[in-house]
Amino acid sequence: MSDIDIRVTGSAGRITLTREKALNALSYDMCMAIDAALKDWATNDAVKIVVIDASGEKAFCAGGDIAELYATGTKGNYGYGRTFWRDEYRLNARIFEYPKPVVSFLQGFTMGGGVGIGCHGTHRIVCESSQISMPETGIGLIPDVGGTLILALAPGRLGEYLGLTAGRMKAADAIYAGFADHYIPQEKWPGLITALEQDGNPDILANAAEAAPDGTLEAMQGDIDQLFAGETLNDILTVLEQDGSEFATTAQKPLMRNSPLSMAATVEILHRLRGATLTIRKALDLEYRFTYRSMEKGDFLEGIRAQIIDKDRQPKWQYADRSVPAVAVSQMLMPLGADALTFEEE
Repeated sequence: MSDIDIRVTGSAGRITLTREKALNALSYDMCMAIDAALKDWATNDAVKIVVIDASGEKAFCAGGDIAELYATGTKGNYGYGRTFWRDEYRLNARIFEYPKPVVSFLQGFTMGGGVGIGCHGTHRIVCESSQISMPETGIGLIPDVGGTLILALAPGRLGEYLGLTAGRMKAADAIYAGFADHYIPQEKWPGLITALEQDGNPDILANAAEAAPDGTLEAMQGDIDQLFAGETLNDILTVLEQDGSEFATTAQKPLMRNSPLSMAATVEILHRLRGATLTIRKALDLEYRFTYRSMEKGDFLEGIRAQIIDKDRQPKWQYADRSVPAVAVSQMLMPLGADALTFEEE
């Protein structure tokens, strides 16, 4: 497949996204090729480590390929999207639960579906160009591909802040928030990958790591915890409006643009996930409840139309007054019964 290069080199199973002109956006076929390789390598004693990288300077992976999702969904065919998300989420779980080290090198944009491929492994490497984000609420979805797990585990209320504002994280912030592990300048990556291929030992990565240039999130943590602690989206919006500080005003702006239903569901999911029972499968199950319904009952198709297709940036969201009733959130997150996400066992 020209969009992806999968091979075994020495001790390493190697996956390289090569769809450079499309910012390495993930197609369904790419997801399935990665999944098949990981299944095979899990029981292959010659493969000691998996290394995932991407060609081009601009992006590791700027997300899932949503053109086909839009094309099928607008014709009333919701099955393609539901199958895409189901199988993609199974792949995300496989990476998270993988029995061997999984190393990812995340240059440029790592967004949405790219987080699902690149941020669930054991060793997640960022560099000077890295920008990681979960921008889904801007297109009528929720942070998915297991992203809600990372957001729920982030310090304080950082998960709500990043999930609602779709804020981009450079290297230090990505490490602080739990999306990455080590900062290593990109010029060192080829030599490290060669060494990983030779002996399959990821310990060299910690030894090569450097201090990342200063981030901003840690210094903002107090404000974030104070302003994003509400039980619901409505609570958060009220606090931001009443606060009136420069930080609150800045944080409010993306919340005025993004899908109210998506943001409200994001808050609810994070609150449900936090606690001792949090697992990748629980996160993906909740995410799938929303994405399964997102074309038929959510804002997804309208979000894609406004941001990607027509590019008018004027989405006509449900609950445009930002007052999302609790029952609307509950309906998007109800169990799916026979259609619930399942995980194939090895």
